[in-house]
Amino acid sequence: MRNILISALFLALVACGSGDKQGGARQAPLVSAATVAPERFVNRIEAVGTARANEQVTLSAPVTQRIERINFTDGGFVSRGQVIAVLAQGQQNAQLADARARAREAEQQLTRLSQLKDRGFATNASVDSQVAAAASARAQAAEAMASIGDRIIRAPFSGYASLRTVSAGAVVQAGTEIATISDISQIKLDFAVPETMLSAIAVGQPIAARAAAFPDEPFRGTIATIDPVVDPATRSVMVRAILPNRDLALKPGMLLSVAIEAQARTTAAVPELAVVGQGADRFVFLIGDDNVVKRVPVKVGIRDHGMIEIVDGLKLGQKIVGEGVVKVADGSKVRTAGPENAKPTQQAAAGK
Repeated sequence: MRNILISALFLALVACGSGDKQGGARQAPLVSAATVAPERFVNRIEAVGTARANEQVTLSAPVTQRIERINFTDGGFVSRGQVIAVLAQGQQNAQLADARARAREAEQQLTRLSQLKDRGFATNASVDSQVAAAASARAQAAEAMASIGDRIIRAPFSGYASLRTVSAGAVVQAGTEIATISDISQIKLDFAVPETMLSAIAVGQPIAARAAAFPDEPFRGTIATIDPVVDPATRSVMVRAILPNRDLALKPGMLLSVAIEAQARTTAAVPELAVVGQGADRFVFLIGDDNVVKRVPVKVGIRDHGMIEIVDGLKLGQKIVGEGVVKVADGSKVRTAGPENAKPTQQAAAGK
């Protein structure tokens, strides 16, 4: 019995010694290190806007008349001054011919009276009356010409015509739409910005817009105008930006999401995974020369593309725990992964 107790005690001591040996050989946790490096951050104001043509006009029939000719194709390009449609002008042409004939007769009568006056056979009153008659005849001719001009509809600027809804031969009422001409060489983008953001926007500021039809293609432009009046109902102000539209991808009426870049700056940054929170406080683990980590409080800013802005608490070039913060504690020793024991940010690797 005594021998059995001695053997059991011996085995227990051996087990304890083995456990102590294993505990002494436990390695420090392996983490990935990151370098505090400069990163570009911008505050973004998000909005939604409506695209508008640079210039747009709806051409309508000025009078009730029959359409003699249509001179544009659906969605086709038209040049400034190009004839879009011609309305019937028969009556107006007859009136013009009559007015011109009366004007010629009045001029001839005026010439004869002037000659008679020079010889003393006509009074000043008769000559003055004939001068008025000649002027009236010329005015009637001009009126007839203007009436003919109203029946020739021209494009006021270059652009693209809308889909055609009328045909030659149709009798249209005054005000009937003939065509809509849109200049879309550039797009006016109107969107509302809260009045609290007025201090962050200015004329000439760059913006980036995206359309649902082209989700991977940003359209860049600049703010052209800020409405001087704030809408008292919405407490917002309308802003107009100009977007180049060289490939004509954007169309009037499109809904676009807008991002205004404000307060661009380059500051210290670390990966988001490197920052731990405790209530309202934020911390990172700074790696010392002996691989002992120290928990350091930091003040953070905005986040962008997996990086977080460090406003205060760290300096450029310092080495911190990038991944694996859950494995470490203040004052503990760590092993860092990688050939150089640090994984710089993308900007640091590019030499920024």
